[in-house]
Amino acid sequence: MRVVDLSHTMNVHTPGWVGYAGNKMYYAQNLQTQMIVAQRIETALHVGTHFDGAMHATDGRKGDMASLPLDYLMNRGVVVDISKHCKDWTIITPAMIESAGADIRDGDILILHTGWHRHYEGQPQQDLVKYFCYHPGPNLDTLHWMLKKKIKWWGMDTGSCDHAMNTSIRNMRPDIAAQFTKQFGKPPAEIFGTFEYTHRLSGRRVVSDIFPFHNWAFQEGLLHAENIGGDIELVLNRRCLIGAFPWRYEGLEGCPCRIVAFLDAGESVEALGPAAKVSAQA
Repeated sequence: MRVVDLSHTMNVHTPGWVGYAGNKMYYAQNLQTQMIVAQRIETALHVGTHFDGAMHATDGRKGDMASLPLDYLMNRGVVVDISKHCKDWTIITPAMIESAGADIRDGDILILHTGWHRHYEGQPQQDLVKYFCYHPGPNLDTLHWMLKKKIKWWGMDTGSCDHAMNTSIRNMRPDIAAQFTKQFGKPPAEIFGTFEYTHRLSGRRVVSDIFPFHNWAFQEGLLHAENIGGDIELVLNRRCLIGAFPWRYEGLEGCPCRIVAFLDAGESVEALGPAAKVSAQA
């Protein structure tokens, strides 16, 4: 078995998503006086390579990090290279994903490689404004396609799994939204339109125009990981076992994690014991 790390390194320079605070790391005690080094970190949960739990964008306490079974987090999947199609604000469609020629099967974990990880912090082509505010993202057709294929969970090498201009960034950075409007001839709200769904707990009809891959997809069980990177280019268009390993922490709505591709490990994963299957109290 061979393993490939698909995670970015975290440090005090790791950027938060637009509007999120970055990290703090400091020494709580030191070797020369207490004989043991102890450090503390303060961080948002959506920094670096991380997994979004359903609690991040839906109501209720189910769907926290502790409720995710190990054989859900780690299972068969494929890394699909769509980078040749991707430039600033590319809208990712099902046809684009399927044209990559990768063997995508129903029930897979799906990782999309856009090439945007090259603009992340510490990379040779670092450009954090480009990384967070100009990245590609999928449209509603892609959401329906993923649900139809019963994608287990998915991820991208971008700051969000929603298109940059289909998030609140369009309101935070009206100057960049104006550039998008000039390039596409219509403002983001017109390009992406609205979507409607029924709130599963209350039955309320929800109408929104941003974050479909968070608010709508999460309540349908389609979760995702963001800021994937590391050595992702070593596994392009390859089937493998893919694992995301966040903390098993009750009540946590998301978590930085390590995401790893396992090559030559077969495609069968069996969770043994109740701890691996689900938290008893989640």
